[in-house]
Amino acid sequence: MDNRKTLLIIGIVWPEPKSSAAGSRMIQLVDIFKQLDFTIVFASAAQAGEFSFPLDEMGIERKNILLNDAGFDAFVSELQPNIVLFDRFMIEEQFGWRVSQSCPDALKILDTEDLHCLRLGRQKACKENRDFDISDLFSDVSKREIASILRCDISLMVSEFEINLLKDQFKINASALMYLPLFAEKNSEVSDFNKKEGFVFIGNFLHEPNWNSVLYLKETIWPLVHKQLPGVTLKIYGAYPSQKVLQLHNPKSNFLIERRAENASAVVSDARVMLAPLRFGAGIKGKLLEAMQCGTPSVTTSIGAESMHDELPWNGFVEDNPKEFANKAVQLYNDENLWNESQQNGFEILKAKFSKELYFSEFREKINYLLHNLEQHRNEN
Repeated sequence: MDNRKTLLIIGIVWPEPKSSAAGSRMIQLVDIFKQLDFTIVFASAAQAGEFSFPLDEMGIERKNILLNDAGFDAFVSELQPNIVLFDRFMIEEQFGWRVSQSCPDALKILDTEDLHCLRLGRQKACKENRDFDISDLFSDVSKREIASILRCDISLMVSEFEINLLKDQFKINASALMYLPLFAEKNSEVSDFNKKEGFVFIGNFLHEPNWNSVLYLKETIWPLVHKQLPGVTLKIYGAYPSQKVLQLHNPKSNFLIERRAENASAVVSDARVMLAPLRFGAGIKGKLLEAMQCGTPSVTTSIGAESMHDELPWNGFVEDNPKEFANKAVQLYNDENLWNESQQNGFEILKAKFSKELYFSEFREKINYLLHNLEQHRNEN
């Protein structure tokens, strides 16, 4: 092989940055490795969709692969990538052993997106109408996910809370984990209080926490808000709405299901306040980052705001009680001074936590170190 550096990304789907935060995350990773002068091949066994990102326009080679197919072995043997990045643990389960057989010296990176065992444990507790307990973490999914983390050389994490959970509960070595959040910065133009109106929620409906939030808004929170602000609308945007989502559309109560947003940033920018009453989930929330970028304050839950603001004041309110959630939403909607202060808080969070410049150098150094000291790193893990 020549001296060029090659990265193979194996995607669970072809990235759709306009459909989900996970899609945006993948394009950000592609962009980082391009800056590090890697030749990139993106492979997936999924079908490309109407909204798949045009990777070829970034100079990325696309490769269609099959599950449980020895043809992958021949492909990866010929490619001999320096690095293989697995998009979530399910992909590493499918292809990791094949990579290890054909390219034993390739650096194996797992992009976790979020900790699936945490999200599913919280979901189980929510459905059983009880508080999450640490014992909810330990499941068949956690065994699979932790095994995948242990098989990889390093796992990229978007949440510091989850890094601590992996270290404390699963005894994962800190050197095998790297914090790399989504990147976000303030939009060049943001509207002021009087130019924004209505509430907004946005999120891919294939993601269970989003569907649960919309149902919770419809049944519990929005009636309390609507009673105090009868003339104000809540617009719900999201990719891939099912019939059960569309049936929630109710113009009489100003609860409007708007389907996919052609321009997510525009619809979040137009709203005065984002509502995101997430009752379970993991990772960090792209919708709340987008709200900060657009200068749109938000009301969310402690799970929504988890690992997103450290000790910095939130860009609005963090509230788990539904009645208080609704009251804070109304207060934020009506109080211009509070709203302006909240908007500014969001910009401060972006600058302190989500600027790419905070992480790029450390990431580059870590990747270079691992490429040159892989055997030692593996022996220590």
